[in-house]
Amino acid sequence: MRPRAEQQAIALAALFQAATLVEELARTGELRQEMSSPLIKSLFEQDPSSFDDIYGPPADNLRLGLEQLLLACHRTPRGINPDVTRYALSLLHLERKLQRSPGMMDALGTGINQASRQAMHFSENHENTLAALADLYKQTLSQLSFRIRVTGNPTHLQSNKTADKVRTLLLAGIRAAILWRQVGGRRWQLLISRKRYGQVCDHLLSQR
Repeated sequence: MRPRAEQQAIALAALFQAATLVEELARTGELRQEMSSPLIKSLFEQDPSSFDDIYGPPADNLRLGLEQLLLACHRTPRGINPDVTRYALSLLHLERKLQRSPGMMDALGTGINQASRQAMHFSENHENTLAALADLYKQTLSQLSFRIRVTGNPTHLQSNKTADKVRTLLLAGIRAAILWRQVGGRRWQLLISRKRYGQVCDHLLSQR
């Protein structure tokens, strides 16, 4: 079993990867599927046999997120897009709101199980699967008092397919935030444990 610090860093890396992909997608209209696939697949890993079943090898599947988290862990963060940081912190805040709504948690579980049938029939990246996951986000998390405001190129954001991808990535980010809390992650650790998280990121990135 991985040490608790590694589990927390991997969950945070997944969250930062989702935040980074949302920023890129909103700005360019393009999505790196090799980076989004592990995040979307994680939504359907509701009862994994082991921690590593959720995302697979972090150095391969979460490299982008690990690199962004490493940047965020510097004493004076440089090189990280402020929108990425904003989305990451917003996802953590939204997850806290979700924890106070057990009925919504149940609805998310039911909706993900339904979407998994489409993923099995098509694929996790098929537009039908993404539309189902995006609609689930709209019917649940978008109804909370706090909403994540995504900014970017209006031309891209007005596209239904792009909007579906953005909402799916945000849902995957919430999945990562829930996992981080489950393995003992707390907001105060983002300040106190930054050096430790940075060391773990370096270690995980070296394992490729």
